Amino acid sequence: MSQRLIELLKAFAGRRVLLVGDLMLDRYIFGRTERISPEAPIPVLRFSREEHRLGGAGFVAAQLATFGAKVRMVAAVGEDSAGASVRSRLDEAGVDCHGLVTCNDRPTCDKLRLLGSSEDRVPQQMLRLDTERTSAVSDAEADRLLAAFERALPDCDIVALEDYNKGVLTPALTRKLITRAKSAGRAVVIDPARLDDYSKYAGATLLKLNRPEAERATGLPVREPADWSIAARRLIESLNLDAVIITLNDKGSFLMRRGESGELLTSRPRQVADATGAGDTVLATLALAAASGGDWREATALANTVAGLEVEKLGCVPVTIEEVVADLLSEHTQTTGKERSLAEVLTEVARHRAAGRKIVFTNGCFDLIHLGHVKYFQFARAQGDLLIVGVNTDAGISRLKGPSRPVVPEDDRVGVLEELTSIDYLVRFDEDTPIKLIESIQPDVLVKGADYAKEQVVGWNVVEARGGRVALAPLIDGRSTSNVIQRILAAYGSASPRS
Repeated sequence: MSQRLIELLKAFAGRRVLLVGDLMLDRYIFGRTERISPEAPIPVLRFSREEHRLGGAGFVAAQLATFGAKVRMVAAVGEDSAGASVRSRLDEAGVDCHGLVTCNDRPTCDKLRLLGSSEDRVPQQMLRLDTERTSAVSDAEADRLLAAFERALPDCDIVALEDYNKGVLTPALTRKLITRAKSAGRAVVIDPARLDDYSKYAGATLLKLNRPEAERATGLPVREPADWSIAARRLIESLNLDAVIITLNDKGSFLMRRGESGELLTSRPRQVADATGAGDTVLATLALAAASGGDWREATALANTVAGLEVEKLGCVPVTIEEVVADLLSEHTQTTGKERSLAEVLTEVARHRAAGRKIVFTNGCFDLIHLGHVKYFQFARAQGDLLIVGVNTDAGISRLKGPSRPVVPEDDRVGVLEELTSIDYLVRFDEDTPIKLIESIQPDVLVKGADYAKEQVVGWNVVEARGGRVALAPLIDGRSTSNVIQRILAAYGSASPRS
């Protein structure tokens, strides 16, 4: 699955997404909290810096643009400094803003967060101040939004609606948008607001909602696995949808397609820094995956990964393609093991390198694993971001060291190395030297033990010729396979050791 999702990510660039929804400006004031006010029992925040970021549908647009999509934005902004800031950031992200409608009688939605930190700890949100007007846009403004949508519709691959119930996606306008899009043959994916009445979303292609939203929309409990199917099926049937996705936080996402049973697609455990923006990244990923030819199962699996990376960030910060690829490759390694053929490792290394990761290579027999080997691998891994280890086959070792070696057969040696966290990939080689692997992999760092001079390391010139370097790992006295074998022979001689 991971390899397929990486291929799908490659197709994101250039996809055309027409996005409609509630734009927001997220402002963050950072400071230090080191004392309590003498005026009241409240912490004092000493100003450090202020950041402006796109929020709501604006963050969806930013995420889409970060993924390489061409985004047409249709939304309302006020004639104020927050609106100017939103426009500026959309322009910087490369989003087409011709569909923005300026409203003179309503402010741009502005969310100001105060974040404090002490003793160099991660900043924590202390207070949020919202400036907004959530009543519906006027009929005249809705007509202007619809006209902008209709102008952009022929030149898009998919339509996405991001509804925060801030007045843009009124029931009447939402129905018209869905009808126009479906008539034009465009799929419509929606991240709905937390409403009691979801009828305005009827006829959409896919609805993506979280568990509390699903409960509110259906009036059903959505707590246990048996509940998920019942709620999803009710939404599909009552709203005439093709599919529903219910996000379930750390459990993953539950997907149901019309006429099929549902499926839970699990996600990896994450260290959550801030859940803000996770739902927005899910919508962006679903829209692009569908526009790129992925089915809803692939789109959901990919969205799980992107949302997981987003919650590890503080505030709304777009996830990059490179981050997703690196995460998928890591997950692939965890599920399939570390051993690869040369062709397989070259494919994965190319993706790691495209993500900016530094590749380290070393090689050896690694016959009887001991502390010296463990420290060696730790040193090697510290030289870069990814460690590839070439392992001599049994036949190769016998040619090099004589018929009595190896002591441990190659399947066992590779099996032990699989469990060392310092190692990312293992590749067996049968040749007398690893020069073929080095020339193919083209590592950024080549590691060998300090018992070698640099010029004695096979492949040193190949690596340095392309700007890489050789690193010589320090030796640990008395730790070697030969020493281990000698100690065993000295202890037991020809007698069989007792178990």
